[in-house]
Amino acid sequence: MTAMTGLPSVERVVSLFVRFPGVGRKSAQRMIHHLLRQGPEEMDQLIRSLEALRRNVRACRVCFNLAEAELCRICADPKREPDVICVLEEAADLMAIERAGLYRGLYHVLGGRLSPLDGMGPEELHLDALERRLREGQVREVVVATNPTVEGEATAHYVAQLAQPLVAKVTRLAYGLPMGGELEYLDESTLYQALAGRRDY
Repeated sequence: MTAMTGLPSVERVVSLFVRFPGVGRKSAQRMIHHLLRQGPEEMDQLIRSLEALRRNVRACRVCFNLAEAELCRICADPKREPDVICVLEEAADLMAIERAGLYRGLYHVLGGRLSPLDGMGPEELHLDALERRLREGQVREVVVATNPTVEGEATAHYVAQLAQPLVAKVTRLAYGLPMGGELEYLDESTLYQALAGRRDY
């Protein structure tokens, strides 16, 4: 590992890798060392995959989930229940809920959570688009599934106030989710119980 220290090409990649959540300098160096050991084929495959990611992946025009077309696979699925919308902070949270296997409605990804200290107010989130969807009148229930953090709770309260005049029912994922936890990292069983036991807001 020490032989890599000071090489400008390595340092540039380390500085990029450490921007990823949970990746420190040592982890970044281990990943680079692995790539260099694998040879040019694996590196070329990674480069091609990243180029395809940049070229093809966009936000779904309806729910802001990750998509490779105008609509994500969930919005395009006619078997989903169109009268229930689950509101989430990020697309990674959506993937976690899908893994739990219970929820069959649609989604709305806010693109973050209210956090004035970080410059994230209502205007920075996809709340206007959510309100437009609810005003169409087809939605009977909004499931608020923001993370159980201080910012997530503030966002949940804002979403509930926005939704309550427009839909028959607003629910929140059941408590039992650990405070301070992130949906992306919870196991399927915990998410299943939280969805099954959701309550009126």
